[in-house]
Amino acid sequence: MSEKRDPMRAAQAAMRGPEVRRFYTQAEVAPAEGGFALKLDGRSARTPGKRLLVAPTRAVAELIAAEWAAQGETIAPLTMPATRLANSAIDGVAAALAETRAEIARYAETDLVCYRAEAPAALVALQAEAFDPVLAWAQEALGARFVTTVGVAHVAQPETALAAARAAVDAYRDSFAVAALHVMTSLTGSLLIALMTATGELTAAAAWRAAHVDEDFQIARWGEDYEAQQRRAARWRDFEAAAKVMAAL
Repeated sequence: MSEKRDPMRAAQAAMRGPEVRRFYTQAEVAPAEGGFALKLDGRSARTPGKRLLVAPTRAVAELIAAEWAAQGETIAPLTMPATRLANSAIDGVAAALAETRAEIARYAETDLVCYRAEAPAALVALQAEAFDPVLAWAQEALGARFVTTVGVAHVAQPETALAAARAAVDAYRDSFAVAALHVMTSLTGSLLIALMTATGELTAAAAWRAAHVDEDFQIARWGEDYEAQQRRAARWRDFEAAAKVMAAL
């Protein structure tokens, strides 16, 4: 899906502007139609699309309010992953639920956990330790048996497995849940890892480690540069926030 058509990316892009000075003192949560609203000095906050920033549960709204309360003299959107997710849910996903769910489900066709290294033996073992429990969960919880392969050449998955994955994604009806699942899936490259996280079968930290077995193996051997560390830290913040939002729904 192109960035022009992707409702998640379009909504997120609207919050990538320059930092602005903090214009409020208090960030609070108050009941509102459809859930709980973010209030800044008593005024209703709005998304970049000018819609009211209302979360479906108090717990989600409090995650958002905490990010606003933690801002310093300037507001830095990149340090507010739950707020950015909420903006995406309200401004983008809510109007394109079916399209976004379909985009998420397509990750099952090339799920990270289905592609394994041929060597070295240490990496093969680490992948098996991280990925095999995910495939076992998919078979037990979803009734989906996925096929694995060695290397990066595409392997076709059974239609029964893909159908089960689509059904699991389609069970998420709320725009915040779909937005959170989209973030977790796209950041890991694994729908199955994202679904396990969403259902509480994996902690966010365990899911992140599983999705980065290959990268961590290479870092252990060759080290990691500062810029790569910063990029990964930013992705982790987004993943962790998505997991927290999902748990708070």
